[in-house]
Amino acid sequence: MIWLKRAAITVSVALLALFLLDRIFPPPIERGEAVSIMVSDRDGRPLRAIPLSNGTWRFGADLDGIDPIFVEALLEVEDKRFWSHGGVDWVGMVRAVWSSAKAGRIVSGGSTITMQTARLLEPRPRTIPSKVIEMFRAHQLEARLSKQEILELYLTLAPYGGNLEGIRAASWRYFGREPDRLSDDQIALLIALPQSPEVRRPDLRPKGAKAGRDRIVAKLEKLGYLPEARANEARVALLPVGRHAFPARAWHATSRAAQKASGDVRSTIDAGLQAELERVALRVAEGLEDETQVSILVVDIPARAVRASVGSADRKRKGGWLDLTAQSRSPGSTLKPFIYALAFDDGSAAPSTRIADLPKRFAAYQPENFDRLFRGDVRISEALQHSLNVPAVLTLDKIGPQRFAAALTLAGAPPRISGGARKQPGLALALGGAGMTAQELAVLYAALGDEGIAKPLVWDQEALGDDAQGYQFMSSESAEKILKILRETPTPAGRMPGRLTANAPQVAFKTGTSYGFRDAWSAGVSGDYAIVVWVGRADGAPRPGATGRKVALPILFEVADRAAHHLGESGAAKTRLMTEKSEEARGAQVQFTDAAPPEILFPPKNAELWAGEVDGKAARPFVLAGRGEGDLRWYVDGRPIAPDDGGMPAWVPDQPGFYRVSAVDEAGRTSAVRVRVLE
Repeated sequence: MIWLKRAAITVSVALLALFLLDRIFPPPIERGEAVSIMVSDRDGRPLRAIPLSNGTWRFGADLDGIDPIFVEALLEVEDKRFWSHGGVDWVGMVRAVWSSAKAGRIVSGGSTITMQTARLLEPRPRTIPSKVIEMFRAHQLEARLSKQEILELYLTLAPYGGNLEGIRAASWRYFGREPDRLSDDQIALLIALPQSPEVRRPDLRPKGAKAGRDRIVAKLEKLGYLPEARANEARVALLPVGRHAFPARAWHATSRAAQKASGDVRSTIDAGLQAELERVALRVAEGLEDETQVSILVVDIPARAVRASVGSADRKRKGGWLDLTAQSRSPGSTLKPFIYALAFDDGSAAPSTRIADLPKRFAAYQPENFDRLFRGDVRISEALQHSLNVPAVLTLDKIGPQRFAAALTLAGAPPRISGGARKQPGLALALGGAGMTAQELAVLYAALGDEGIAKPLVWDQEALGDDAQGYQFMSSESAEKILKILRETPTPAGRMPGRLTANAPQVAFKTGTSYGFRDAWSAGVSGDYAIVVWVGRADGAPRPGATGRKVALPILFEVADRAAHHLGESGAAKTRLMTEKSEEARGAQVQFTDAAPPEILFPPKNAELWAGEVDGKAARPFVLAGRGEGDLRWYVDGRPIAPDDGGMPAWVPDQPGFYRVSAVDEAGRTSAVRVRVLE
């Protein structure tokens, strides 16, 4: 019986040693946590991919976003018993050793997906001791992670050539999209690549890529996974040519949305509005001096969600790499509405209160109006609408510049006073004598449109449910009075007031021009949206004659129109006149009915379309057809389809694969279908 005791002691010691080794040397799972970031818009449309700091493209894999047929085929080829073994497939290991011994060379390594994951986490030379360590690590991974998590970790780290790691990076680079739906040839290529990533790169070694792909196709056919017809179709399919660029839109907005992210981010940005405002900013900037930049912010007031953020008109222009919505600039007269709002709260003023617009000296400070004229006694409403300087400074003197600065800080828009932290705010604050960013101005104007409550801006869609506690910057009564005054401000030349125009948003706005014409501003509230526009040079150089009213205000009104068109009823607008309902007049009675999204007649959902040459002739383009409210705009995978000479939307696919065809009506409603193009 002594030998039994010794055996038990030996087993116990071995188990204790394994336990200690497991605790002392845990598997480096954290390597798989360092991933690239894919920032999408609020509807999940990709905007921008951000690589790791070393330039590697590696996105976190999620089985729910990967074609399940690919997963089945991968396991069929690489690890048939993945769901049942404990990390090491001993049956497969014995078979691999036996096959290699008979062949006189290594035919199969017998590594499971779990063992391959261990090797990817901790690369080692291909030796027998390394294999033993991988087996130990595989058991560690199985004890810590679920099978799904192990498979996702493998699909995150698997090498696909060059600086590509993981199936999502490979699918984006080689096919230009997510791997949610893959054809047979694409599945075979993505299985073959990690086996010899540099030898089988389709962009550099197409012959090696085809040989590797065809080998996997043959294996899947032999296993009965692919019928002969599909296997033959996969063999003759074209390989991807070159490399697709990763998404790189909304550069500054996505940088802000991804600031604290460690993985994919669904931002609050609306891709359609963002793209349109980027075009507006570039068009305006190109019509001005070479070094002029434009930045635009649109905020959905109820949620404080940033729907569009144009940091600069063009990164190729001077200062374009800076996010100019986050740069501190003099706000000019854009703070005047809030000075009067606090005075209304105090009861020391009202919109009809008369105030002197006469020369006035405050110690060493003597403000004057922009046109250097004085108008005598005016109502405060008139002083604000015409942006008179002396009345604003008089009002600030009453409420106190320090109190005003403190209120701005509590609201989330701290004024940056020149001279350092010890410098006390003065009366020049009324005319832009402090630094503030466009994002901070957006916080203030969003408060104006939300009964005076200031809240921080939201960039991440997942954070929308967090009801951030706001600061009562001004009373709701004062906010409504200021909005009413600003809505009645004279509009730009050629623009009829919104209240007199059908289907136009009512805009309550204020302009601002900083000292020396360095910054031209317009900011306002249009329905449920706060909008801020800045025009200037990134280096702060003067632009003589460029006022907020002249160069920034027309942009604000155009942005208000486009926001109403793109965003529609994203919030419960209290003053917006835009509506997504159609009127049907029946005699003297008017009925309202909810308009339906457009109907796509061709191509139908899940259709298979044949492209390429037919009988030696180039294939005719597909003419997209549908019906809906007004003229329809067509997009394929987010790219607009231009009409042909006959005015019809004609689409010629670039290559076989899956595509998303979308139709957008004049009210911004969208319908989409997925189709497959065969050759």
